[in-house]
Amino acid sequence: MERHSTDAERPGGRSASAVGEGSAGWARLALLALVASVLIPLVAAGLRSVLWVLVGIAGLALAAVGVWWTLAHTGVVRMAGVGLCVIAPVAVLALYAASGMLVPAILALALWILATAAARVATGPGHLPSVGEREPAGAPRHPWVLMNPRSGGGKVGRFDLVDKARAAGARVVLLGAGGQEPAELARQAVADGADLLAVAGGDGTQALVAEVAARHDLPFLVIPAGTRNHFALDLGLDRDDPAAALDALAGGVELRVDLGFAADRVFVNNASFGTYAAVVGQPAYREGKVHTILRALPGLLTDPDAPRLRLRAGDVRAEGLQALLVSNNPYLRAVDSNRPGRRERLDSGLLGVLCVRVDNTAQAAGMVRGSRSASLLRLTAQEAVVEADTDTVPVGIDGEHVELPAPVVCRIAPGALRISVPRDRPGAPPRGSGADWPRVTRLALGPLAAGRKRSRPTA
Repeated sequence: MERHSTDAERPGGRSASAVGEGSAGWARLALLALVASVLIPLVAAGLRSVLWVLVGIAGLALAAVGVWWTLAHTGVVRMAGVGLCVIAPVAVLALYAASGMLVPAILALALWILATAAARVATGPGHLPSVGEREPAGAPRHPWVLMNPRSGGGKVGRFDLVDKARAAGARVVLLGAGGQEPAELARQAVADGADLLAVAGGDGTQALVAEVAARHDLPFLVIPAGTRNHFALDLGLDRDDPAAALDALAGGVELRVDLGFAADRVFVNNASFGTYAAVVGQPAYREGKVHTILRALPGLLTDPDAPRLRLRAGDVRAEGLQALLVSNNPYLRAVDSNRPGRRERLDSGLLGVLCVRVDNTAQAAGMVRGSRSASLLRLTAQEAVVEADTDTVPVGIDGEHVELPAPVVCRIAPGALRISVPRDRPGAPPRGSGADWPRVTRLALGPLAAGRKRSRPTA
């Protein structure tokens, strides 16, 4: 039996009408704040406000150039870049202050932030993946849970997950106790009769055990005990209460989600290639991240002999890439491989691909345009081939550094993984994505339109 989530269903037991009234209120606030953010500079400066907007954009572009010089160069150029990062925004603020536009600009920015925040709340209150839910065959009889006591700064111990999992009838194994790898432990658990596999740890460990669960068509349970838990976030799980995921052992619902593959390695979130993966793979990175990044990036970004990547995905060809991110389903917005944003779906059957190429100062300034920049290429594909001029390629797979032989074929396996989740999970507002203004407008005007219909006299 399938049950699909709808906008009318919300966690917490609130009625659809109550949720609708609250959403409409936030939507109206969002629209009012948006209109006010535009009117304030117009009232203060008239049509000249357009000029001041352009000045602000120019300041951002110069700051972007400063960031590029800081990361891609050394010596005097790097020092100039640091100075430009500071001077450009300060100069813009000084011009605004001298012209009497500083206060209107700050008010307009504050109202725009308020509008965006209210719009996200209105289209919330929680984000759950657009995945069909199926009633499971029954509670597992022999659930097995792998826990990493070091993950997330010790969340396993802090939330008493071992005792709570055992009380729920699960067999618990602590990672690191015997020196075995997560996949090896999971395969042994299957051989011993486990009918559900679970992980309390980070996304990298989740991916390794999820591959075993998918191979044996067993349900997989995510317990968000890692640092970021992107996969749990996109499943709508409560990352502030990892123990709540154990409710699925008593009878939850089941999702079918896709799995990504980079060569033979599974990823539940993404595989990153290029500069980020190369820096993370350096031995000194863990002890001195900032120093390692500043030391390594100039050679990776501007050295003519630095390794570059090529991409083949369907009819698309891209060359000279410095960074490339392949995700298990597309992200709503992704420009940072370390904090890539959110995924609207987990069952689209498509990889999300983001390519980055910045060769000079002009292209760095153009990054201000975001997704419209010529330095960024976004696409979706069922398969993407990453090529290089080297025998192996450093790859960050769900935060874990590996070396894979080139070329690396990335593909997606639709519906490969059965996920067991609690019936009630809170979701979370999408982060890093723009507000859905058409939907906000419909929410804001919908109750007004309904009121007019009710007050219209009948014949």
